Amino acid sequence: MNRLTTSWGEFELTRFPEDPRDALRAWDAADEYLLRHLHETDQDLSGTVAVVGDRWGALTTVLSAAAGAAGEVVQIADSHLGRQATLANLARAGAEVGAEDGGVRLLTTQDSPPDRIDVLLVRVPKSLALLEDQLHRLAPAVHAGTVVVGAGMVKEIHTSTLTLFERILGPTRTSLAVKKARLVHTTPDPALRPGANPWPYRYDLPADAAAGVAGRTVTNHAGVFCADRLDIGTRFFLKHLPERLGPARVVDLGCGNGVVGLAVALREPDAELVFTDESYQAVASAEETFHANAEPGRKAEFLVADGVADLPAESVDLVLNNPPFHSHQATTDRTARRMFSGARRVLRPGGELWVIGNRHLGYHATLRRVFGNCELVASDPKFVVLRAVKRG
Repeated sequence: MNRLTTSWGEFELTRFPEDPRDALRAWDAADEYLLRHLHETDQDLSGTVAVVGDRWGALTTVLSAAAGAAGEVVQIADSHLGRQATLANLARAGAEVGAEDGGVRLLTTQDSPPDRIDVLLVRVPKSLALLEDQLHRLAPAVHAGTVVVGAGMVKEIHTSTLTLFERILGPTRTSLAVKKARLVHTTPDPALRPGANPWPYRYDLPADAAAGVAGRTVTNHAGVFCADRLDIGTRFFLKHLPERLGPARVVDLGCGNGVVGLAVALREPDAELVFTDESYQAVASAEETFHANAEPGRKAEFLVADGVADLPAESVDLVLNNPPFHSHQATTDRTARRMFSGARRVLRPGGELWVIGNRHLGYHATLRRVFGNCELVASDPKFVVLRAVKRG
């Protein structure tokens, strides 16, 4: 846990899940720059303040104190883990969540945004598509007097980023860089007509896609990994999925748009499918992909969750997993390790975890530590498919 010092006080902040060994802070220089700018300009926070893409709740927590009872702070975010961090950070700060008058509201990127926004603060996401989608969704709530400020590290803000703000909301300029962070200032233009929101995006899987999914239509909400095509890792995984599962309970862990779980559903009519991801955009994509392609009446479970944390122990026969190895700008295997440990907990004795990963990530060593075994199923110059079995 780290302490953020601001003009509105000091705040104990942490990421989620909380881990005393995790040296990564719950904020960065861009968050600090944005908060300092709001204080130095004596920004009025008495209306509706929308905070978009607040990664671990640092902005939401500080602004809830800055706005006080006069204003409402609305966080709009895609990450379930970020939402859990926000709740914990707000609780430590004594903020009230869900109050009818003032306080803090937490919305997901799949929820309807506020009808009117007086201050719009945007943490620029890694995904340009997610930024485009969110600006389109928020534009109707922005009025001529709305103060719009984006924030990000210099390496996150490009010409294409500024173009989106300008095309969808209005004239845009950037600040000087401070500690490798930069602000984006936009003046809303009510007469602007940005056109239709292109998200979600749909495409047909290629004819050579394996496991019976060729030609199937995939839905991708903005921000989902590789939203405009079948990524090469998933393509390789589809060629080497386990066969003859029968009435197994199967989890597509970190499901993304759900193509892997869909492949199992199409080949195994008796399998019970669970799709889970920490991204609200991803789970919405997987659900739409599944229902557009599965047999009518075929059911599956869709969970926005911290991996398999919401599933009972020893309730699953097979877990399929393509773990991420980035957390915003940090490269880490922490998420993969937690996914593997969670998979072992929910697998029945004899149950299996199948993992696709880049060769250089060394997942075989991690799986041996967690499961005590690991088998190489398939490999090519870039990827490996690994299998671990829960013994006893």
